[in-house]
Amino acid sequence: MQIIFSSPSLDDLIRLLKAWRFWVLGAILGAVIGAAVYYIAPPPYRARATVVVDFNLEEAFPQDTDRQYFYYLERETRKLEEIALSDAVMNQLSAEFGIPVEELRGDKLELSQPAEGGWHFYATDETVRQAVQIASKWARLFTDEVNKKAAASDGLNPFIRADMAQVENLPSERSLSLSTYLLIGAIGFLAVSAFAVLFFGKSK
Repeated sequence: MQIIFSSPSLDDLIRLLKAWRFWVLGAILGAVIGAAVYYIAPPPYRARATVVVDFNLEEAFPQDTDRQYFYYLERETRKLEEIALSDAVMNQLSAEFGIPVEELRGDKLELSQPAEGGWHFYATDETVRQAVQIASKWARLFTDEVNKKAAASDGLNPFIRADMAQVENLPSERSLSLSTYLLIGAIGFLAVSAFAVLFFGKSK
């Protein structure tokens, strides 16, 4: 135990450098194992739908300053984020796909780039078809809810407008790429190999 927690000496580092073939082999083996894990138990699919949100700053505040614009955008953006994960939206998704709301809000859904412009709605699932359907439906529900509240001035500025930009033929891919698995496997086994050389390869 004392050997393991002691600081490596110069001789240890030299021995590590001399054993470069060993830890390079370990890195290659780790990458191979990472690839095997990817194909045996692949990560879920991830689909993306896009909604364009227009705050219409010039119409909402035609004579206000940039500072007032900033606070307006920040306030309304927080409201829109709350709508995206609101009970009204989540309950409809849950009812249609049979997925508990807790799971939807947990790691099933992800909202990216909330600001003026394109809002990306990500959904993950074991099948690409389901991931696409969930992402598309989530984006549609958000768009309808935002426009309804804005039109009725129900907590949102009436000048806000949301339009679906990409809800069909959605781009989809694995939530984690093969290269990520290769890198994690290589780094993990490289560390293990170096540890083995430093602490278990010492002369008795």
